Amino acid sequence: MNYDLEEGQIVLCTVDKILGTTVFVKIQDNLEGTITTSEISPGRIRNLRDYVIPGKKIVCKILKIHGEKIYLSLRRVKQNEKKELLDKVSKEKSYKAILKTVLGSDESKPIIENITQDYSIIEFFEIIKENPKILEKYTKKADSEKILKILDSKKEKPKKIKQIFRLSSSSPEGIKIVKNILKESCKDSKCDISYLAAGKYNLSITGQDFKGIKSEVNSTLNSLEKFAKKEHCEFSLEKN
Repeated sequence: MNYDLEEGQIVLCTVDKILGTTVFVKIQDNLEGTITTSEISPGRIRNLRDYVIPGKKIVCKILKIHGEKIYLSLRRVKQNEKKELLDKVSKEKSYKAILKTVLGSDESKPIIENITQDYSIIEFFEIIKENPKILEKYTKKADSEKILKILDSKKEKPKKIKQIFRLSSSSPEGIKIVKNILKESCKDSKCDISYLAAGKYNLSITGQDFKGIKSEVNSTLNSLEKFAKKEHCEFSLEKN
């Protein structure tokens, strides 16, 4: 049994065979798991092969591990969980491809085995981005330089989010009130706000982590709306 697996974990499986109402799958190191019909999809299933066919890769959740038996669910996997795992698998495949390109298929195999004794492939590549010297522990200096050069060429471009909004006040002190709202809303934010036209502004932020900067934008917009309501100002978002 692979003790890296645990209940609740999301795993990539390959459908092996279908016997009656049970689907048998292979999990990572050729471990076998099973999915009952009720865990394939909600509602009535007329034909299991509409959902799973031998050889197809599917994303499942581990419901229970009992001795050597692993019970799985296909229907309980959320869309974001599926996307997160598939992104991780894609990234790992990409990193392994870099090693194979530089070292060759045969030579890369034992090196990947050595690396995965200490780290996951993704962890290793994230670490060498910060500390490239660690790479020389596993590969020759010339090969390390080639790997780092490929990584540098594949660096993700910063992501940018922007949102245009309107903010205005009918108060005689309107300009001052609006300025204070903008100042307070951005006090703890990394977002930038620029003036576009009468009562119209652009909020923008740049970063590598899309999820993180999206959360920052939403937080700042919520603050703007809250302060605008408190000061009896007009606030609205424009469609991007």
